Parts: sequence; structure tokens; C-alpha cells
Amino acid sequence: MDFQFKQAIIVRQDLKMSKGKVAAQAGHAAVSSYVSAKRRKPDWADYWLQEGQKKVALKVGSLDDLLNLKKDADLDSLPNALIEDAGLTELEPGTVTCLGIGPAPSAYIDRIAGRLKLL
Repeated sequence: MDFQFKQAIIVRQDLKMSKGKVAAQAGHAAVSSYVSAKRRKPDWADYWLQEGQKKVALKVGSLDDLLNLKKDADLDSLPNALIEDAGLTELEPGTVTCLGIGPAPSAYIDRIAGRLKLL
């Protein structure tokens, strides 16, 4: 199937989070970014749901890398969500862990995150 919409979940690798922590933070990014899309681009959110909710999990090496991607997503008016940890387990409160972008047209996601490596 050729998906027209997708969501990118981008995780910082420099934090050395446990697998469970990564999964939880990625879940926060997926839900929060979807909520942003549903509010800002409801048609995109609906099409993405109908297509089967394609997601891609990607990685970056630093906070600066993640913030640059968020800036690019904002400049392109793509729905996104930057996730900060509550600090209850492994990380300090307010630590930025990941970024969700979309759902949005796949070409828009690829323009921003297409060069990143898979998680």
C-alpha cells in the first residue's frame, strides 16, 4: 500500500534512555502530535487514521538536532509536539526527550526528517 500520510517520532539518543522509557516517550510524542494535527489539520489527521496510522521511528544525536527539526516543522506549519519528561524515573524534570511530527503528507515529513536514521 502506498501511504499518503505518516507521522514521524524522533528520539534523542544522547540520553541513553532504557527501552521502556523510549517506548513511553515515543507514545507521548505520537499521541500529542496527533492531537496537534487533529486541532490544526483535521483532514490530515482523519486521512492518516483511515490509511492505517503509518509511523516511522527515527533518531537524532542531540537536543540541538531535535530542536532544529522542530524549528523546520514549525516553519512548514506542520503539526508537531516536543516532549519533556516529568522527571519521575530516569531523567531530570523538563528533559526534552523526543519530537512527534504529523500526521502530515508523507512528502512533507520526508522533507524534514527523510535524512534521519531509523531508531
